Amino acid sequence: MKTVAYHNLGCKVNAYEMDAMLESLREHGYQIVPFEGKADIYIVNTCTVTNIADRKSRQMLHRAKKTNPEGIVVAVGCYVQSDTQAVEADSAVDLLIGNNRKKDLVKILENYMNGVVQENVIDIYHASEYEEMQITSTVEHTRAYIKIQDGCNQFCTYCMIPYARGRVRCRAKESILKEIKGLAAAGYKEFVLTGIHISSYGIEELLSLMQAIDMIEGVERIRLGSLEPRIITEDFVRELSVLMHLCPHFHLSLQSGCDSVLKRMNRHYTAKEYLEGVWLLRKYFDNPAITTDVIVGFPGETELEFDITRQFVELVGFYEMHIFKYSKRRGTKAAVMPAQVSEEIKTHRSNVLQAIELQDSKAFRASYIGKDKQVLFEEKKVLSGKEYWIGHTKEYVKVACEVEGKILENQLITGKIKGFLQDDILIM
Repeated sequence: MKTVAYHNLGCKVNAYEMDAMLESLREHGYQIVPFEGKADIYIVNTCTVTNIADRKSRQMLHRAKKTNPEGIVVAVGCYVQSDTQAVEADSAVDLLIGNNRKKDLVKILENYMNGVVQENVIDIYHASEYEEMQITSTVEHTRAYIKIQDGCNQFCTYCMIPYARGRVRCRAKESILKEIKGLAAAGYKEFVLTGIHISSYGIEELLSLMQAIDMIEGVERIRLGSLEPRIITEDFVRELSVLMHLCPHFHLSLQSGCDSVLKRMNRHYTAKEYLEGVWLLRKYFDNPAITTDVIVGFPGETELEFDITRQFVELVGFYEMHIFKYSKRRGTKAAVMPAQVSEEIKTHRSNVLQAIELQDSKAFRASYIGKDKQVLFEEKKVLSGKEYWIGHTKEYVKVACEVEGKILENQLITGKIKGFLQDDILIM
């Protein structure tokens, strides 16, 4: 029996695809073993969203080859797709597999081991059909990420993803529902719809899909992945608000609160339009969790433009912000823009927004103290010498519960929030 070790990098789409690849490997008799030890085959599902992601991908490939020089090291995914020549030239890598060949992993592996040479990184830019993959289980035991689309047509000036993932391809509704029904029957309670750009699934189509998921027996929670602000219309939000199992947790990608920076980024909305979307969510949902991404130090970002963004995020009051210092990506328009911002300034601006994020995030969590909240418990952890079960509310606020001798995994429990256990964990 061949042993396979794996390491997954990057987004939830990568995590879903890794689950599907592992399932296929198990079905064909491969044994999954820890990445840190010796294995016959090492699979690294790579990421290329930033230069740091590229570097981490290379590091994991080299670590695998160092652990077992005789093992087959397989590089899969976005870094492979975006910089094929560099990966081909890397002596640590034995086999390359592009994004739209992940579903064929086992066949490609066995061809390689039988000495069959083939091209496994093909042109994804002109792919028009969704590459079907299915899962019946995940690494997590309570929450399942469900991939509903792939690719992106937005071409933000800082981003390589359209080149690594190709144009938009959407998964058939029937396929999604079949997968969720199987996972719900297996005991999974929460389902997160994910993709590279799920807003491109279409407003009516996405709403219809969610309405159908809402009716599936065993589904207790539905959570949406990252959304574009333009999808947040009054009709869409009104229809969302009547779904029984939708979690009031919305990730709206911002990137900048300044219109001139948004224009240079090729983002297709204004700060005013974004704010209107936030107001709509707060109109139809009671204290929803609104999270976002922000890039600081984008080429040409002046002190005034950054200050406009700072004021904007203070106005919105996000539950959480993922703050990124702009990372130059070779092959993007932003990489050759004038007035590149120094690392020192990026760090300062990042620190300013991080301070705001910490304050607003704590205030949002504190608003639940004294209230009864439903928590889906996921794992047991030792904190300050005591054992706690840890889970999340519908708003994705982390909550701990000290219950000696009981197993709460995958249970939904409603209780009163007493206060903070740690800065980012409440206690029930």
